[in-house]
Amino acid sequence: MANGNGNAPEAAPPQLNVLAQYTKDLSFENPNAPASLAPQQQQPNINIQINVGANNLSDSEYEVTLSIEGKADANGSVLFSFELAYAGVFRIVNVPQENLHPLIMIECPRLLFPFAREIVATAVRDGGFPPLMLDPVDFVGLYRQNLERQQAEAGPAN
Repeated sequence: MANGNGNAPEAAPPQLNVLAQYTKDLSFENPNAPASLAPQQQQPNINIQINVGANNLSDSEYEVTLSIEGKADANGSVLFSFELAYAGVFRIVNVPQENLHPLIMIECPRLLFPFAREIVATAVRDGGFPPLMLDPVDFVGLYRQNLERQQAEAGPAN
């Protein structure tokens, strides 16, 4: 079908579909309970690490895993720690090859993040603490940081 200008028909539009979302792994530890549940004199130190991984399942389907690890401590004692691997299967079609990797490593985890955030908040709350509401993540910045790290690890090409 022509677009009215006499040009060739347009290519099919890019598509990103979420086929499934699931918790692959969830661990919550409250090693010093019930003492850790007592009111604290100061805010705990909370350290969060986030990583993204992807597996190609078929020509157009990818499993993307958002890994979130966190630990809260106060006065040298661990209050709680958690690990979450939350994944989704995405079907991606009609996307140029040069745009595929950024789409998988930026947009897919961005879609998964709100669900992973809720799982973390609920696990921490169920552990006896106020819910931990993770700040939004700059997946573009994380992607660039990982690319730079990979390039540095590869070293100069000889």
